[in-house]
Amino acid sequence: MDISNIAQCALCGVERDGSSLPDLCPVCADERQYPPADGVQRWVDPAAFTGRIDVVEREPGLWGLNVSDGVGIGQQAKVVVTDAGTVMFDAPAAITADAVDAVRALGPLKAIIPSHPHMFGLQSLWSSALDDAPVCVSAADKEWLGLRPEALQLWDGVLEPVPGVVASQPGGHFPGSSVVHFAGADGAGTLLSSDTIFVNPDRRTASFMRSFPNRLPLSPTVVERIVAHVDRYAYERLYGNFDARIPADAKARVQESARRHIAWASGAHDDLT
Repeated sequence: MDISNIAQCALCGVERDGSSLPDLCPVCADERQYPPADGVQRWVDPAAFTGRIDVVEREPGLWGLNVSDGVGIGQQAKVVVTDAGTVMFDAPAAITADAVDAVRALGPLKAIIPSHPHMFGLQSLWSSALDDAPVCVSAADKEWLGLRPEALQLWDGVLEPVPGVVASQPGGHFPGSSVVHFAGADGAGTLLSSDTIFVNPDRRTASFMRSFPNRLPLSPTVVERIVAHVDRYAYERLYGNFDARIPADAKARVQESARRHIAWASGAHDDLT
């Protein structure tokens, strides 16, 4: 793929076709994000990135990609490593030859699965650099693609790109918002939730939001649906789409966080306000 024909929004970092750029990035114009404060849309060339990407181990069989001095919102993409190949969950908003080499060294990349449109990043370039790995986008969110990867695969329901690594779609933040589950080296279970279930700064609780920057909560009904969906999985640990994680008892803590959210949203604690 010709890198010279790809641009990315300087605010959200999501890739677009550089030959037909809109006046305002649709991802940022949506109520879940926000446009530039000065009203001026800026597009950048991914090749101009001069920062660094560190590939760091989060736990045995799970690696994170930390981008420094880049554009966008600074997500930490995850790479799950198995004997059958690797799976990237979410895509960085930057790419370097060294980072590509580091990911390649973890094993053959079998799929890139962005959890939702905010995490599209430079998924086309990562796919192209890693042997045209499939980019698996939830069909419900395909309208947000400003650039269709050459190896695009739309999917619904459940996806298992390598044995034991299972993606599914609880929805919520976006209709196609996805999570990825795998057993982990200890067999206790790890859930990658991006911000379908957002790990709070206390590392003990989680949030359920339509918009995090604009503080739009999801309804009790939707939160119940999300938690019922992920209850199919056994998981001890939960990782969000940044550096935060719930390191132990994650399933119980997600359930308790849902009960807390529902109680407040339904008015059970109005006496405290």
